[in-house]
Amino acid sequence: MGAGPRSRSGAVILDIMRDTSTTPATTDPAADPGPGTAAEPSAARRTGLVLSRRVSWFLLAFGVWSWFVWITFVKNLWKDSSGLAFDDAGDPTGYFWVHLLLAITSFLLGTAIGLIGLRGLRAARDARRH
Repeated sequence: MGAGPRSRSGAVILDIMRDTSTTPATTDPAADPGPGTAAEPSAARRTGLVLSRRVSWFLLAFGVWSWFVWITFVKNLWKDSSGLAFDDAGDPTGYFWVHLLLAITSFLLGTAIGLIGLRGLRAARDARRH
């Protein structure tokens, strides 16, 4: 997975939205990339989010923390003997399914947030090399 477009400082730019209304039209046929392709706006014209190293580290740490916390929670939920997660017959209760769904959602969000932080750190590292 590539780190995405970079700003002049080397931080990753996450393209949330691109403003193409300010992109000048080209009249030179040699400059036209061809039908079905749009010219890439310069980094100065891109709109998006530039991540600092500090924010990237925070996002990565949040993703790791989320996995640690929710894995621990699911282990405890699975071993629950208080009657909340499993009924007397050993079948899962509504409490179990709701909290398992919360844990899965948190795993997915933690992974996505951690990957955004990782992309930011890789972009910063690549910028230092160049």
